This record gives sequence, C-alpha cells and structure tokens, in this order.
Amino acid sequence: MITDPEGVEFLQWCLPRLGLRWPGFRKVRRQIYKRLNRRLEELRLPGLAPYRRYLEDHPGEWALLDGFCRIGISRFYRDRGVFELLEREIFPELGRLALERGDVALRCWSAGCAGGEEPYTVVIVWRHGVASRFPALALDVVATDVDPAAIRRAERACYRPSSVRELPADWRARAFTVVGDELCLKDEYRAAVTFRVEDVRDSAPGGPFHLILCRNLAFTYFDEPLQRKILGLLHDRLAAGGVLIIGKLERLPERPPGLQPWSPGSMGVYRKTPEDRNG
Repeated sequence: MITDPEGVEFLQWCLPRLGLRWPGFRKVRRQIYKRLNRRLEELRLPGLAPYRRYLEDHPGEWALLDGFCRIGISRFYRDRGVFELLEREIFPELGRLALERGDVALRCWSAGCAGGEEPYTVVIVWRHGVASRFPALALDVVATDVDPAAIRRAERACYRPSSVRELPADWRARAFTVVGDELCLKDEYRAAVTFRVEDVRDSAPGGPFHLILCRNLAFTYFDEPLQRKILGLLHDRLAAGGVLIIGKLERLPERPPGLQPWSPGSMGVYRKTPEDRNG
C-alpha cells in the first residue's frame, strides 16, 4: 500500500511531466493512490520507486498515468449560487443578446462534463427558469470530456438520488423518472445536449458559444502554461458578449483583453465585452 509521504513525493515528481499542478491534487490525492495501488498489483511491482523506473522504460505508461489523475467529481446544481445567477441574470442577458443578433439558438459548451450533471443542469435551469421568456430561442449544449466512460454515463442519464438532491424539488420531480433505485432524466431534457469525447488540452468544439462552462478542471489541475493555452482557446470560442464560468474558487492565470468579471463577487463568472468582435 502506498503511504502518504511516498505518494506525495511521487505526485510532485510526475504531475509536472503531465502538465498538471500539485496544489490541485492535495485534497483528492488518495483517489489517485487507490488507482496506483491497483496498477502496482497488475504490474506486480512492490512500490512507487520501481514504478518510476517502469515509467521511464515504458513511455506508453504515461498515458495510463494521466488517466489515473482525472478527477470526475460532479452533481446536479453544484454550487447553487452559480446556477441561481445563471437563471436570474446571465441567461436573460444572453437570450436578449442572441435575439438581437438574429440567432435561433443559444449555444453553450460544458467542458469537462463528467457524467453529464453540469450540462443537464444547464438545460433544466433554462427550461424551468428562463425559456418561457424566449419562446423563439432554442438551447443547444455541447458537452465534452476526455473520459469515454464518463460520456457513456452521461448519455445514459440515470443517477443516484444523492446526485440530484441539490436541485429544487419541483424541478427534480418534473425532469426525472424513478427507475429502480435511480432517477433517469426524461428524453426532452436529454435532447438538448450533444456529448463528445474530447480532451480540451488538444481540441475543442467549434464556436462561437454564448456560454462556456469550464469549472473545476483547467484552472484547478493544469499547470500555468497549459492554463494559459486553455484560456486562449476558451476566449477564442466565446462569442462577443458571451460568458465564461470557471470554478468559484479558481483563478485565471491572466485575463485576456476584453474579458471582464460579470460583477463584483460573481464567483468566477466573466464576460467577453460585446464590442470585442474577434469571437
């Protein structure tokens, strides 16, 4: 079994080689230890020191190690205040802007969507909190994640009650059907989301998007050079006047010109100024 001191030392050695940063993994490191312990058993290696040598001798193992470092923690309506702001201010403003431009759909991208909880929450908030004010405007959500297993879970769209307990009760009752010991999302909510297996470090769906959510991913786990690259990509995909939402405790490595906080204390919400017509 991996001890914490040797596990910390190993992560501080390997994470920079993967473009990742140790501070983001402090609280979740034991999840990675469990995965590493299973891999050590498979390889019949007695510890992390020989595994380091194994990595150096087998370059293909790094891709597997990268997979061990994926953290897919999510639930519906995670960080309630963000979705309340989305319903109260952001969606109405984006809807107004989209109609002014003659758009027929509000385009959203959920990057690092895990099991689909975030993009489906976006759909639920739109349908029950905003859509009645914009009957001529559809919602089109693209959701991406590097993990094919996560995308399969998202497309199945069935969840344990604990995953949806933070949703307002009336929305939960309207959006889900009880199937055994799970709650399964109804088809009309699922239809608005297209899922894709895609690594944001390498590629992204084509923009522009009115709304991009990249929460608790790039700006928690990636190192600063990679954060800067991802931020440039997100900014490029964001429509003028569009909104970028990151994790409420995350910080951008720098702020591109034309990207401003939505409002003071707005929990990691930024807006690309409407006059910035590059996006």
